[in-house]
Parts: sequence; C-alpha cells; structure tokens
Amino acid sequence: MLTQVSKNDNRRRVHERIRKKVMGTPERPRLNIYRSLNHIYAQIIDDLEGLTLASASSAEGKQQSRPNGGNLAAAKAVGKSVAERAKAKGISKVVFDRGGYIYHGRVKALADAAREAGLQF
Repeated sequence: MLTQVSKNDNRRRVHERIRKKVMGTPERPRLNIYRSLNHIYAQIIDDLEGLTLASASSAEGKQQSRPNGGNLAAAKAVGKSVAERAKAKGISKVVFDRGGYIYHGRVKALADAAREAGLQF
C-alpha cells in the first residue's frame, strides 16, 4: 500500500536539502521566503547568531491598497519592503533561500523586486 506525501512534505524535504548548502553569515545573511496560500513572508537571517535582521510580509499592515496578500503585486511589495529594511540596517548582499519552492511566480516576483530595490544575490 502506497502512502500519499503532500506537496508541503515534499517542499520541506527539498528545503532541508537546500539548507545543508545555504547558510547566512553576518557579512552575507540569508533571505528566506515562506509562501502560504494567502500571504508571502520574507526574512533576512544571520544563521551564525540565530537572529532575524529584517523581515516583511503581506500580512502586516493590511490596507485597502493591498487587500489580497497572495498575488504577484503583494509579493513585489514585500520584496521591495524587505530590501529597504535591509539597506537601512547596512545589508546589501544576501544569499537567496527559496524555501523549497519552485523559482517561479510569487517567489520570482519577490526576488526580482528585492534586486531592483538594491539587494545583491
């Protein structure tokens, strides 16, 4: 009898494999992405210290201008926001951690917006 494995279980397995190779340092922290059905979240993490240096999400500050957090526009806004917060803290280079998600759609939109706002990865 075969057991069913969910998409999220597969994603977590892939993310564990990625995390073996990708590590954030104080000089080049890790930009981590988490994507839910309704929102998208981004954190800049220093893995050596175990600190979150900057973060942004589509769930914070629910405004009329962004009623839906699960679309490309919200992902672009989060990418721009996290990049601005990182630049304010003196972070310009990061390592990108796609979180086990395919580099497509909202994940790609967030990464492109962060690059346009000045982050290098």
